[in-house]
Amino acid sequence: MLIEVEGLTKVYREERGLLPTSFTAERGELIAVIGHNGAGKSTLMKMLAGWLLPDNGEVLVDGITLKDRTALVRKVGFVPETPSLFDFFSVEYNFRLFARLFRIPRVRIEETLRDFDLLPYRHNKIRVLSKGLKQRASIGRSLLADPPVLLFDEPTSGLDFDMTNEIYRLLRSTHASGKTILFTSHRPEEIRSLATRVLLLHQGRLVFDGPPRDYFRSTIHGDLYV
Repeated sequence: MLIEVEGLTKVYREERGLLPTSFTAERGELIAVIGHNGAGKSTLMKMLAGWLLPDNGEVLVDGITLKDRTALVRKVGFVPETPSLFDFFSVEYNFRLFARLFRIPRVRIEETLRDFDLLPYRHNKIRVLSKGLKQRASIGRSLLADPPVLLFDEPTSGLDFDMTNEIYRLLRSTHASGKTILFTSHRPEEIRSLATRVLLLHQGRLVFDGPPRDYFRSTIHGDLYV
C-alpha cells in the first residue's frame, strides 16, 4: 500500500474535526474525499500532508511517517484551497525558494514552468495573477519534488468554467503519469468524472468507501444530499 492511515484523529471541539479514521490507498488511485462543511475533509488533507499534527493515529506514505517532514515532502505534494504562495515574489522565485529548501535540481523548475504553461508568467508576481493561474502555479510547485502522492483541497473552488476544465485536464494528466491523488470536492459532476474511489466523511467519521457508481446509488448519498 502506498498510503496507510490507522486511527487518525484530530478533534478541535467535541464532535468536530476528524474522529478515528482508517483506510489505505494504492498507487494510481484517484480518490474524492467528500462530505458537508465541517466533516473533516480539510483536516484529513492537512494531516496527510504533515501540515497538521494528529491527536492520535498513524500515517505511512510509502513507508514515511508524518514526523519525517523533509522526507515526507518528497512523497506528498499538497495544494490547499487558498494557494500558499508568496504574493510579492514572482512565480519563478516561489519555485526557487521551494527547490532550494528541499534541494531540488534547478532543471526541475524549468521543466515545471514549461509543463504547466507558466513560462510567460515566470517573472510575474503572484499577486497580479488570476485565481486560475495562481492555482496552476500552486499545483506546479507541489510537483517540483516529483512526489508519488498529491493532495488537493477543493482544487476548483471559485474558478470559472474554463479554468475549472483546465484544472480537470491537469488532474487527469497528472493521474495518467502514475500519481496517486486525493482531492476534496462538493461537486457531483467532478466526483463522477474524475474519481476512481469515494471516501465520504460525515461528522468526522468515514461512513462510505467505494466506487463513485456505488456511492451515487447508495442510500447514504440519498439520505445526506438528496
